[in-house]
Amino acid sequence: MQRFFIYIFLFIFFFLLFGWYFSNITSYLILSLILAALLRPLTNRLNDFHLLGQHIPRWLAILISYSSIILLLITLSLLFFPLINNQIQILSNLDLNTIYQQIQIPISNFEQTLIRYKLLDSQPGFLFEEFRKNIINTISSFDVGNFIGTVIDTTSSLAIGLMAIAFITFFLLFENGILRRNLLNLIPNPYFELSVATFTKVEKLLSNYLSGLLLQMLAIFTLASIGLSLMGIEYALTIALFAAVANLIPYAGPILGAGFGIIVGVSTGTFLESADITYLLLKILAVFGVVQLTDNILLQPLIFSKTVKAHPLEIFVIIFAGAKLAGIIGMIFAIPVYTIFRVSILEFFKGYKSYRIFKIKSTN
Repeated sequence: MQRFFIYIFLFIFFFLLFGWYFSNITSYLILSLILAALLRPLTNRLNDFHLLGQHIPRWLAILISYSSIILLLITLSLLFFPLINNQIQILSNLDLNTIYQQIQIPISNFEQTLIRYKLLDSQPGFLFEEFRKNIINTISSFDVGNFIGTVIDTTSSLAIGLMAIAFITFFLLFENGILRRNLLNLIPNPYFELSVATFTKVEKLLSNYLSGLLLQMLAIFTLASIGLSLMGIEYALTIALFAAVANLIPYAGPILGAGFGIIVGVSTGTFLESADITYLLLKILAVFGVVQLTDNILLQPLIFSKTVKAHPLEIFVIIFAGAKLAGIIGMIFAIPVYTIFRVSILEFFKGYKSYRIFKIKSTN
């Protein structure tokens, strides 16, 4: 009996070690499992659909499911095109001399204050001249070739990752349940019933968690878009969509969403007085404050406590442990990975007390 649990802990240890060493492969596999779980209901429905008296082939059902995801991404990305076009026009119409003149006034006032209180020993105009020199040096030292190389490397890595995820997801959907069956085939017969119960519970909790996460994103998008629209903020849907996606990152997501909203609001708005900017910031922060309160008080307890059956403090520690191990990716996947190991360990200990096979081995 002790040997069995030693094998279990050794398996978990080497699994984590493999996942850490081959982090890219592990991330591709995890993303593929999540994508397969999301597309499996649609794929199964399409596969069961009769066309001219024949089932739609499963490979065709998978391709149609892929097409639906691609169409959804294209539709959502269209929300960003007007904003990007607006920013390009703003950048193309920038007058650097006017910007320098506008910046010079607050810098000069700050410099005079420092000189008045003898905190700076220099001639008037020194700070602005240094600021201008630093800007020029930064622009002149910009390495275009290195930047293009970085963009190409990033694009290549992203393309390889997308192809790997699409390839793995296709076979997970095509061979429906193959990974689950292969893992169960490795389990000895005496522990088969316990293993099936564990797999079933893990799958149910992860399915509930993913469904809850999608519901959370939809709720945040709806609340943010309605609030920003009522406040008269331009590109409300775009900001709300970014905030909903950013909210996948625990704790940091809401800050990113609010920051993006402020940047978009300031860069696209027209202000006659400085008070107008302050009023705009207050409106955006008020909307995201309400969204965040709703998320913390209502949405997150329902999703985390009800779906993964874990205490909020437990979730808090796990998320920051994931951030320490793998940064933002670790924060996003901390709860699902923790749920798998938590449920597995609890079920095996429960089986140790309840299942007949363990009792027989203990008496021997």
